[in-house]
Amino acid sequence: MSMRFTARARRGTAALAVVAALAVGAAGCGGGGDDAKRPDHSASASRTTGPGPGTQEGQSDQPLAELRGSDGLDLQITSAQRDSGGFVTVDGTLKNDGARSVVIPSALSGNETEIVKNGRSLGGATLVDPKGKKRYYVLRDTEGRPLTTTGFSTLRAGDTLAVFMQFPAPPVDEVEFQLPTFSSATLRISG
Repeated sequence: MSMRFTARARRGTAALAVVAALAVGAAGCGGGGDDAKRPDHSASASRTTGPGPGTQEGQSDQPLAELRGSDGLDLQITSAQRDSGGFVTVDGTLKNDGARSVVIPSALSGNETEIVKNGRSLGGATLVDPKGKKRYYVLRDTEGRPLTTTGFSTLRAGDTLAVFMQFPAPPVDEVEFQLPTFSSATLRISG
């Protein structure tokens, strides 16, 4: 086993330990409020063929926004929640409304070298504060991986994919959500 491989494995293990510790710390600081009711998010892709994820407690069946993309892709934003840790989590469902399988455009990952080298993701998503004229990019972990759904490449016709993205929290409650190849939409951040 080479020293380079061993060092890389140690960094990966250390990063995993840091992420786990942060997750435990964030869960412990929740105070039993609405954060305790939030579902656990995984950075890996999950496919469903049913009607999509259920609504969270206290939310309506209507999405906050619906964005149309290329090749029949549709993104429904179901929540934009401000957390006490200083970030915003945007949840939604990516659906293939087309009649054939679609390769997810690589443009959704954005064009930053650090994010692109980590594979397909929604790392190109941004929140724009129109009043402060500031753009907020998807957060990254210590290894440069985007804190968003990753590891997907193709959606079959009619399939859906539950997605999430985490951003630094803007000071305003109304922002514009942008994702390459999709129309943009105004979102109201709750929490």
